[in-house]
Amino acid sequence: MLKSKDLGDDLPGFEVPSEEKPADNELQSGKKKKKGSGGFQSMGFSFPVLKGITKRGYKQPTPIQRKTIPLALEGKDVVAMARTGSGKTACFVLPILEKLTSPASKPMPGKNFRALILSPTRELALQTLKFVRELGKFTGLSSAAILGGESIEQQFSVMSGTAPDIVVATPGRFLHICIEMSLKLDNINTIVFDEADRLFELGFGEQLREIVARLPSSRQTLLFSATLPKMLVEFARAGLSDPMLIRLDVDWKLPSTLWLGWISVRAELKTAALLFLLDKVLTAHTPQAVVFAATKHHVEYLHLILQKAGITSTYAYSGLDSSARKIALGRFTNKKCSVLIVTDVAARGLDLPALDTVINYNFPATPKLFVHRVGRSARAGRAGRAFSLISADDVAHLLDLQLFLGTELKSPTQSAGAGAACESGVYGSVPTAALEMRHQDVVAWEKDYSEVEEAARTCARGWQQYVKWREPASAAANQRAKLSAAPARAHPFLLDGADQAADDLVEKIKNYTPKGTILELSAKNDSPQYIAMKAKKKLHGKMVQKTRENKKLMAEGILVENVMDTNKKSKKKEVVRDENYIPHQASDQHTEAGMAVNFNAGAAAAELGVAADCGAAARAQRGLQRWDRKRKKMVHVDPDGGRKMIRTESGGRVPASYRSGRYQDWKKRNAAVDNGDDEDDRPDPGRKKPVSEFRPHWVKHNERVAKKKAEASSNEFKNKQQIVKERLRKDKLKQRLKFKSKSKNNKKKRK
Repeated sequence: MLKSKDLGDDLPGFEVPSEEKPADNELQSGKKKKKGSGGFQSMGFSFPVLKGITKRGYKQPTPIQRKTIPLALEGKDVVAMARTGSGKTACFVLPILEKLTSPASKPMPGKNFRALILSPTRELALQTLKFVRELGKFTGLSSAAILGGESIEQQFSVMSGTAPDIVVATPGRFLHICIEMSLKLDNINTIVFDEADRLFELGFGEQLREIVARLPSSRQTLLFSATLPKMLVEFARAGLSDPMLIRLDVDWKLPSTLWLGWISVRAELKTAALLFLLDKVLTAHTPQAVVFAATKHHVEYLHLILQKAGITSTYAYSGLDSSARKIALGRFTNKKCSVLIVTDVAARGLDLPALDTVINYNFPATPKLFVHRVGRSARAGRAGRAFSLISADDVAHLLDLQLFLGTELKSPTQSAGAGAACESGVYGSVPTAALEMRHQDVVAWEKDYSEVEEAARTCARGWQQYVKWREPASAAANQRAKLSAAPARAHPFLLDGADQAADDLVEKIKNYTPKGTILELSAKNDSPQYIAMKAKKKLHGKMVQKTRENKKLMAEGILVENVMDTNKKSKKKEVVRDENYIPHQASDQHTEAGMAVNFNAGAAAAELGVAADCGAAARAQRGLQRWDRKRKKMVHVDPDGGRKMIRTESGGRVPASYRSGRYQDWKKRNAAVDNGDDEDDRPDPGRKKPVSEFRPHWVKHNERVAKKKAEASSNEFKNKQQIVKERLRKDKLKQRLKFKSKSKNNKKKRK
């Protein structure tokens, strides 16, 4: 902690103006002033900003601050990827304060509003506002928050007249204020998109594009995000000018403390394998696990299965309400349940520091998505484990992942230990006896409980649709997957010492190849089938044996198939150009493109594409795209037909120029209050009136007549109370008429 005397005006890196400079003899004696140590003092902040940093108690900048703040101070557009808690709020607050306090950017009269910070939620916006006020305590800059759910009339008063220098807002309410007040944003020189991936995830894309369209082109844009979805990359390319991409995310690199396990299982036995794996994983030291599934139907099905198995679980997917997802995450964080089942869409931005185990029930389609999933574990230096269930359809994607990570699959025989002592990266199967026992339980639950049976049927149909829209594996991986065989031995992590002998026996049985075929074993020696097989073996026996050995070697990775020999016939002859031919591309274009440092190349490498987790969402994605023949790619379709439409806070879509008139009513009320309260502002009868105030008497007469007509016409329309009163009066008249008619009839009968 800093002492009280250190919190004064004596700040490191600055000379106090009142003090005199040291003499030359003091410098020669060796008492030289120490240079900056790479902290905030060396970044060139002014005295008021640095004083606010010192008062806040910050000493050394974080890695993301060291990389981002110098670029932001230079006025460049920045796209930064950093996790929550990495100090990214100061990355945009400090450059904004320094830029607004500099003498070169003095505000024009009545145009104080110069910086805008957009946050996805009210809580994050209030936290950012508090941070702005603490760091800008000595700068004299004003700040305010424009949030949904607050009084809009109070926000009218904040933004009218002398607006604050810095505004922290949520996109929906801020755009509403801009439209109602016809607010001009020409003086804004810095805009910040905080948690940009969550802004797009919550559906603020239309509001953000409309706000950006109202901003000046000479602005500086700072965009901070935890991930880079495809929609956010397209937005950054369109709204930013030559941005700098800074990546300090650890999601694309597997930490050394992460243990990986690959488990081969048939597709119909995956649920049983998951139950068996959870029995092994959920212990007193590792009481929780996150399970990733492909679609929301898988999530609901697994939740029912775990309930029947007696394992407490909760789930989340994109179709759930945000409050329901927050409740589910809160239950898991507070250790009220053992398993959290999610899809990729719901798992974006999931921060669980104490998580130990991640299980991939359905294998991800892309390597980046796998790294994003398993990155939920082994965070902040902790150890973690990631298990993946591999079926026959997932082998090609697994081979693509190994090529992406630069690793190799290990066989169970290469692992020295079993159980917790097993090595990372082993590819094995599940013990057959235990798997069959668990599968019997799953079959019984699906047979006895109708909700589980219906969920399993829906899950199967959802998987058929998911296979159609998921990204396929590469052609080379598919070719290698056909040649690779599933592991015969069980995974060492799933075995105990007693099961090792039985596993060895099962492996011998699986690898046994009889010398004779079924035609030779089931027939007599003089039968035609036996004689034909003997002749065939004598002719092609060596070739068959050699082909079997080559397939084994290729599956183990020792032998590589010579693809060039098979493609010799289809190889085209190269076209020889004459000496006068000038190509339209440079000869070293690929080298230059590879060495170029630009946002497009970096964003393409960091882009995270997440598929939909239900059929309705996938159809909606396909419906919003069409094929553009000029650009030769799929582009988004404008659902509004070229008109600018925005989504209101209630969820409806209205034109971007729509105004409800609330601001005009507020101005009239405030003007009437001001005229009644301020006696000094009353018009002086002796004062010479401007030309606009002179009105003939006939103009005033016409205004009075028009006002009376308007009041008379307004009285023609009855309000609700008058309508109800008239109905009651008519009902009373009807009752009276009925009573009179009855009394007359009775008199006639008596006569």
